[in-house]
Amino acid sequence: QVQLVESGGGLVQPGGSLRLSCAASGSAFSIDLMGWYRQAPGKQRELVATITIDGRTNYADSVKGRFTISRDSAKNTVYLQMNSLKPEDTAVYYCNGEGIDTPWGTPRPYDYWGPGTQVTVSS
Repeated sequence: QVQLVESGGGLVQPGGSLRLSCAASGSAFSIDLMGWYRQAPGKQRELVATITIDGRTNYADSVKGRFTISRDSAKNTVYLQMNSLKPEDTAVYYCNGEGIDTPWGTPRPYDYWGPGTQVTVSS
């Protein structure tokens, strides 16, 4: 049973920076794909960034050039460095880990979510 826990959220002024972390516990293998999603009040949950086990990244257009996703696959930990924050970045940020486990040669998909951490960008 894998558990994800986010940390690093908080209140920051426009133009400031935050670094989010997400640590996965309870897994003996490296998670295939890890990423960050966010949901603002009154809006749908949206993709922020993802990173594969071999380091390939994908970003939402709204955060390109400002956010950087990284991971330590050996620790199943993913990070999100957020710079030049804007009020529209205000949201609950969720950590995600998904992939396929193959115990005894039987593929088992998994999709885990953290409880979320609040990021508020306001003066």
